[in-house]
Amino acid sequence: MELRDRVAIITGGGGGIGGATARHWMAEGARHVVVADYNAEAALAVADEIGCEGVGLDVTDEAAVADLVERALDAHGPIDVFFSNAGAGAEGGVDASNDAWQSQWELHVMSHVYAARAVLPSMLARGEGYLVHTASAAGLLAAMGSAPYSVTKAACIKLAEMEAILHGDDGIRVSVLCPQGVNTAMAPQRLADGGTDGIVEPEFVAQVITEAMAEERFLILSHPEAQTYVERKASDPDRWLRGMRRLRERSLDLEEGA
Repeated sequence: MELRDRVAIITGGGGGIGGATARHWMAEGARHVVVADYNAEAALAVADEIGCEGVGLDVTDEAAVADLVERALDAHGPIDVFFSNAGAGAEGGVDASNDAWQSQWELHVMSHVYAARAVLPSMLARGEGYLVHTASAAGLLAAMGSAPYSVTKAACIKLAEMEAILHGDDGIRVSVLCPQGVNTAMAPQRLADGGTDGIVEPEFVAQVITEAMAEERFLILSHPEAQTYVERKASDPDRWLRGMRRLRERSLDLEEGA
């Protein structure tokens, strides 16, 4: 899908990857981008910069997501792209609190479900539309510092796969973004949390997303090295797990020596 003359909604659009993508899509000729963010001021700042609409939105509130889609349809016509991008980190393993696990589930899985529920009916009715979900390379592999984050990002990837299977023959295109280290507020702070292969800028990721959508590729990687890691994991899971445990030990040693 090309972005020229298209209408898009971007959640988590007040900064980072979402903000950079909103700017890039308008530069590519999009007709309108609805910039949504939990931080309404940040959403409005990006929207004012690019001449679009900015709104505050809690993506874990299904009624609010549905209302946003209805208002966008009324104001701008068919929604061509819904980029479900909002996310946040969480620390810990299985010992993390129930609240941490639940909030990560709501943010990284159910928010994508709510987006798809809201926008798919109109897309299916006209036989065209694009869903883009931001997961993480942590969902393909792991982020050492956060089991809740890694597990829920893996679930996001599976949700995107199911959408592509269920609706790919209905004209619905689906992509899942799995970035490693990106220079945002969520930039990795330790070894093996996503910064191993270097930190890239959000503007670079926005370009990668746009190019992948033009080719209608399912898996979008900010770091191509991740593809090799996934292939190694698939070919020998036990060896991969041993390697990840060694990487964790190195990470802990570095932290102790800091």
